Amino acid sequence: MKKIVLALATLGVALTSGAYAQSAKTLRLGTEGAYPPFNFIDKDGKVKGFDIDIGNALCAEMKRKCEWVTQDWDGIIPALKAKKFDAIIASMSINEKRKEQVDFSDRYYFTPGMMVARKGSGLKQNALSGKTVGVQVETIHAQFMEARYKDVTLKQYKTQEEANLDLANGRLDVVMADSAVVDEWIKANGGSAKFERIGDFIRDPILGNGAGIAVRKGEKDLVDAFNKALAAVKANGTYTKINNKYFDFDIR
Repeated sequence: MKKIVLALATLGVALTSGAYAQSAKTLRLGTEGAYPPFNFIDKDGKVKGFDIDIGNALCAEMKRKCEWVTQDWDGIIPALKAKKFDAIIASMSINEKRKEQVDFSDRYYFTPGMMVARKGSGLKQNALSGKTVGVQVETIHAQFMEARYKDVTLKQYKTQEEANLDLANGRLDVVMADSAVVDEWIKANGGSAKFERIGDFIRDPILGNGAGIAVRKGEKDLVDAFNKALAAVKANGTYTKINNKYFDFDIR
């Protein structure tokens, strides 16, 4: 009997230790670091932004240590698959094409697309034939333009910042991007005196239904853990505090 009790006690310690080890395991989170205000590198070389604050809050809720890894956007899904990190928190919009490669958490924010031109362009969203439009490579905005605007000259850039700068310098007629990202850039670069939105905000199936946390296919436990933590930070006010740090509107 003593041996049985001892064996059960030992098993209990082993299970508890295993559970603790799992909960304490460092989560490596991939992000781009070139997509302000969602993720960017500050003057001290540290990754910052809305995505980062949300990720850190989720890790705290999950009682997991976070470690951030920066990765160029066009290689971020391959890097996840290669186990360079455990999840992507980088404003990755959930759509059917990406769901073929990764699994997603519930969405943690949603913002529509937007087209922007220099002030006084006179351009219309439904009349861009022959115009040059800039997008970031491997984004839903690039997919949207390729599918919906086959009569434009599409230029794809490694980062959104590069596309925005070419718009400002007159090398592009229009930029198509996430509304929150391009609006933030406009405010810091002359505002409505220099740039204008072309047409309405854009919502389209290609653009998906918000940004989610991407994990490798089949890792349901990690998806469930992120979803549980996300619901908790929304309920306890942490999400709202982070939202209000970066935006003057609710991006949920």
